[in-house]
Amino acid sequence: MDSDRSVGEVLAAITDGLVALHARSYGKGPTSAKTYYMGDAVATFLWDGFTTVEETLIASGRGETVALLRRSAQAAMEEEFTAVVEEATGRRVIAFFSQVNLDPKIAVDIFLLAPPAAPPG
Repeated sequence: MDSDRSVGEVLAAITDGLVALHARSYGKGPTSAKTYYMGDAVATFLWDGFTTVEETLIASGRGETVALLRRSAQAAMEEEFTAVVEEATGRRVIAFFSQVNLDPKIAVDIFLLAPPAAPPG
């Protein structure tokens, strides 16, 4: 992590960046979100971010369609999502996972980071 930024600033940058990306990409962002940064892993939990059409599909028993659509969209936008985390942490993302849960309604984006670069000297 960049030593010029506090852990809170890094967490806020990731949370704000991913919420904005979800809102822009899906047309609706989550109602709340929280990011955790533990060692080489970053996990962001995003609550209540399904669109009206996704909510309709879930209510009609087609939740797996929503989950498949979300996984496909996240895979297509992987570079944008990983860029948020790389910029905030100063570390390269080596793996990205994204899942949704239908009840309760929550999405989680998980990033595995490369080991930190050794300081010069």
